[in-house]
Amino acid sequence: MSTPGSAQPRPGFIERAGAAVTSRVAIVFYALGFFIEILIETLRYVRRRPAGSRVLAMQILFTGVEALAVTAVLALGLGAIIIVQGTSLLPQFGQQQLLYVILITVITRELGPILTALIVASRSGTAITTEIGNMVINHEIEAYIASGINPIAYLVVPRFLGVIISMVVLNLYFNIFGLLGSWLISQLLQPIEFFQYFHGLFSALSVIDVFSSLVKSVVFGAIVSAVSTFHGFRVERSSTEVPQTAIRSIGQVFILLIIANALITLVYYL
Repeated sequence: MSTPGSAQPRPGFIERAGAAVTSRVAIVFYALGFFIEILIETLRYVRRRPAGSRVLAMQILFTGVEALAVTAVLALGLGAIIIVQGTSLLPQFGQQQLLYVILITVITRELGPILTALIVASRSGTAITTEIGNMVINHEIEAYIASGINPIAYLVVPRFLGVIISMVVLNLYFNIFGLLGSWLISQLLQPIEFFQYFHGLFSALSVIDVFSSLVKSVVFGAIVSAVSTFHGFRVERSSTEVPQTAIRSIGQVFILLIIANALITLVYYL
């Protein structure tokens, strides 16, 4: 029995491990509830006249329109590299026709959606976490609640929809520049006949490729927006928490994007 003023014994390894596991499980359930609330408020948002339409428009402008340039450069470079390398190497093995399959697989189905998501996460995900975190510190969230406004409905849902819409548009934009625009770049290095290229390209493209790319865009957009807003609300008191939370948020977004991409690709090949 400890006497008053004596040092309390430090918790053992089992106690610390149990506390850590309990904390992690609580965060997971809280995040799941947060995501379900986003989905519920999103359904309500699209059924009524949107109250945060300006926030939605600004989110699409920042996430989608302002990212067009970097997306185009990345898509052009990737597509041109695949075309130049494919036309140089594949004929050596008598497999020239595989060039179009590789283009569709790499750009439309795999790297296009994930690279677009990484661009959006790096730009918009960080900005969303930082913006909402600063709103928490400045007690703006408390003001919304005191005024009877649901912060998730007014702040999260427009950003959630804006990022998803922007992801779909940017992914389509990436595919256009990667598959079509890169052909123009490749003409400077390894010319390919116009009709031969586009006939082979559209012959290799299937509906399931387009559907898979669209599904990935929607899922990746939901991950980026939900995780970014979730971490923004987790900021508590100090402004020094904001950059730390933003870094933690982007790290988790990257991990979840890779896991989601692997799962969707696995389902595609089953």
